[in-house]
Amino acid sequence: MVFSGSTSSEREAVTAEVIASTGAVLVPPYDHADIILGQGTVGLEVQAQYEELRPGRRLDAIMTPCGGGGLLSGVALSCEGMGIRVFGSEPEFEGADDARRAYYSETGERISSVKTLTIADGLRTPVGDIPWSVIYERRLVAGFYAVTEDQIKAALRLVYERMKLVVEPSAVVPLAVALYNEDFRNMVEQEAGEDGWDLAIVFTGGNVNLETLGKLFAD
Repeated sequence: MVFSGSTSSEREAVTAEVIASTGAVLVPPYDHADIILGQGTVGLEVQAQYEELRPGRRLDAIMTPCGGGGLLSGVALSCEGMGIRVFGSEPEFEGADDARRAYYSETGERISSVKTLTIADGLRTPVGDIPWSVIYERRLVAGFYAVTEDQIKAALRLVYERMKLVVEPSAVVPLAVALYNEDFRNMVEQEAGEDGWDLAIVFTGGNVNLETLGKLFAD
């Protein structure tokens, strides 16, 4: 096992060293068509589960976390033409919301470098080229929203205490948006009215240990 720092640039540097010294083959975590399509099966599963729960109805929206964008772009592809809106969610700490900033910029140019120590460590990476082509150039993602570190902690505590699920901070970022982001909540209220939306939230990742949890909730 080889360890690296927690930022994407540090991980990539160590990965390059391992490949150079061992001849290993890199399996890209997000910036590859096969990976994106594989992660997109999450969107198909969500739609199938919703159909079982509410036969004859259509899911209004799905929100996923966004780091490299593989999951988000895959889910967006799975929902293309289905009338389901797909949203991305990110932490805002130290510029971790690179996709959101690029999506709403005048140029729409992908941000290629991110340096952040957000507690949502699975999202400390810039969006990849291929995911960005799906997310922005094809406009299959309806928008992005970001949340603070405290909002992520609050959502994580809720999941542990009420849902009894072991997930990492990155996984609850979309839940934090749905609960605490006023821009998102106002948008839904304006578009959906009193009936609201049936919103599916994707939880991904359980890479967390007790020591880390203790530090997160020590405050």
